Amino acid sequence: MKKLNYLFPILALALFVASCAKDTSSLEGEVPQEILDKIAQLGFNPDGAEIVDEGYRVERDIILTHENLEGTDVSHRVPNVEQYSTTNLVSTGGSRNIVIYAPVGGGKGYSAAMIAGLDEAIARYNAEGLEITFSRTTNRRNGDIKMTRLSKRDENRGVLGSAGFPTAQGDPYGEIKMSGILESAYGLSTDGIATIIAHEIGHCVGFRHTDYFDRSISCGGSPANEGTAGVGANHIPGTPTGASLAQKSFMLSCTDGSNRPFNNDDKTALEFLY
Repeated sequence: MKKLNYLFPILALALFVASCAKDTSSLEGEVPQEILDKIAQLGFNPDGAEIVDEGYRVERDIILTHENLEGTDVSHRVPNVEQYSTTNLVSTGGSRNIVIYAPVGGGKGYSAAMIAGLDEAIARYNAEGLEITFSRTTNRRNGDIKMTRLSKRDENRGVLGSAGFPTAQGDPYGEIKMSGILESAYGLSTDGIATIIAHEIGHCVGFRHTDYFDRSISCGGSPANEGTAGVGANHIPGTPTGASLAQKSFMLSCTDGSNRPFNNDDKTALEFLY
């Protein structure tokens, strides 16, 4: 199987099902050069950068808001360590439930398989006894994070999902955009879908890619460093050095579409942050 790239920054199916090849229909030409320069200065590859409602999508599944682009990064990169977080995290006050809205059925809603994947992703977080918990609603107005479908164009060209990072006010990023064809087009199981959704939730609460400093670890190809991106790439104490594909962290840049429940290092990172 070929790798799926999360844009696939959600994840990439790298030994895995979809191609990581550059999409020739990229909207890169519509992104102003000064923005491309800022993206590059933050450490991201500006190739394939796209304008989206929230700002700009880079590396296939990372949303950079205008606030991110104007921010000043004060963190220091620690090379080759396992887990990283953004500088902004979700404020819990000791206990905080984050409600995720997802539409069900219809042209813009999700299938039963996708909803089952979301419920499993929520269950994985809730099983860890953290200061943050998650629940699902079908009432859009009640959602702290809105999981909405990608455009048909993005779905058809292999985008799996995308999300951004917590706000300076201590709130989770407010939207996850997910493909609605992970089961029908890629044949992913409920657990595989749950892994991808859990990955995007991870971004919303402050997780960077486990291999952000070298995406080739999970995606293959030439080494590529995402940089600190103005949002921070802070090593999480207690996690080991040497990110590897074998460890199957749910926050690796690319996925093979398989089940990746939280490994011990993921759990250590979750417990430290929340």
